[in-house]
Amino acid sequence: MHMVNELVLVGSKGQMGTLIKNKLSAGGVNVLPLDRPFPEEELPDILGRADMLLLAVPVAGMDEVLELMSPYFSSALIVADISSVKTLPVNKMQHFHQGPVMGTHPLFGPSPSEDDELKVALCPGHNLQDHHVQAVSEVFDRGGMLTFISSCREHDQAMACIQGLNFVTTISYFASLPQDIDLDTFATPSFRRRATAARKMLNEDAVLFSSLAEDNPYTGQMIRRFKSFLNLSAAGEFELLTDKALWWWRNFSDRQGG
Repeated sequence: MHMVNELVLVGSKGQMGTLIKNKLSAGGVNVLPLDRPFPEEELPDILGRADMLLLAVPVAGMDEVLELMSPYFSSALIVADISSVKTLPVNKMQHFHQGPVMGTHPLFGPSPSEDDELKVALCPGHNLQDHHVQAVSEVFDRGGMLTFISSCREHDQAMACIQGLNFVTTISYFASLPQDIDLDTFATPSFRRRATAARKMLNEDAVLFSSLAEDNPYTGQMIRRFKSFLNLSAAGEFELLTDKALWWWRNFSDRQGG
């Protein structure tokens, strides 16, 4: 079995990088943090000893990092990332590395609660054998996370709905609210809950979610689909839309509000 004895984590000082580093280290994984400014003279030795390279960097910065480090990749090195989109970063990693490539996405934020299920999607790239997949899965398992296999396409289609469409509809909704109406005086508890939930997204994470929407090849498709249902609303087809919307709970009777 292919074992990951040494894992190089690029971007260990970011919020997600810090969380992943702490969880993997607590699980006994030998994590070597690698952050800017990169010690270029030491890269041949650092990367030459590594079994796995995990990129916790923005998608926009991956080309620069991979171009710098890829000359020192061994053919057996597993190159992976933790981006929230998968098609684009996996293609980038495959461009720079002819060895095994794995896209991963931890489906939780940098400050998960104790009750959160820490799921990680594994999206295989090229030149992966079963023992590579098992090795990556074992790394996250040791960090207390649960892994499952998905294709990049399936992952990105799902995230275009869960992250992309949620962001797009939220910014569109609040942007559409008229500023010349005293909404605050009439605000209901449910409206305030929605505004509270959107506050962090818009004030702290708008740049992040905007880039995720742009990097996901299926965001546009989901927006067009949403627009078609919005047109039904404009036509007054509220009962039809309500019936269609209830599929989420009707088909999954064990869902509790989520």
